[in-house]
Amino acid sequence: MNWLNSEAFTLFDQHIKWSDMIGNVIGLLGLALGWRRSIWTWPVQFASGLVLLAAFATAHLSGSAGKQLVVMVVAAWGFWQWNRGRQQSQDGSIAVRFATWRERGALVAAAAVGTLAVGGLFTAFPTLSWDPWPDAYIFVGTVVAMYAQARGMVEFWFAWLLVDLVGVPLNFANGFAFSGFVYVLYGALVLWGLRDWWLRSRDAARPLPEGAPA
Repeated sequence: MNWLNSEAFTLFDQHIKWSDMIGNVIGLLGLALGWRRSIWTWPVQFASGLVLLAAFATAHLSGSAGKQLVVMVVAAWGFWQWNRGRQQSQDGSIAVRFATWRERGALVAAAAVGTLAVGGLFTAFPTLSWDPWPDAYIFVGTVVAMYAQARGMVEFWFAWLLVDLVGVPLNFANGFAFSGFVYVLYGALVLWGLRDWWLRSRDAARPLPEGAPA
């Protein structure tokens, strides 16, 4: 599996690794499927984590590999959540909604506490991360976004935007150029997906006309 960490090509003087390219292209596809509210978003996100897990493990980057394990577990849980059918809308698709203020507070609190805890861990054990606090922010933000997506919350797109704000400059600064390019595409896709889920949440909340079938 060492080929995953070898150089695929050079783009704008940036060295692109196979693992960086393949894992992030699959992740981008997973996000696109999330916009379409397809249950296949979860297997694809799991596959992205699997590729990056194999790459990081081969390169003996235990911290990065461990983060991908967590992402894979959350992806498996998200697939189970959507597959249960409890979040189905009337047309059989995945129902989406805005979170309550209590849920929003819980998400923000979890993100803050999680970032402090993971950042502290990365700082105490520098081998786990190449840039402890931004890395912790992105990791925890990704998990929070995936959790909100699994619950059908529109806020999951906002979480991805906040991850993007740090992810783009961080990846370019640390030699993961392809990740940086993909995070730019993430930003555009997130805005598109946010609009779609926002409109669908308004449609779901709109009362049915009198006499229409429920």
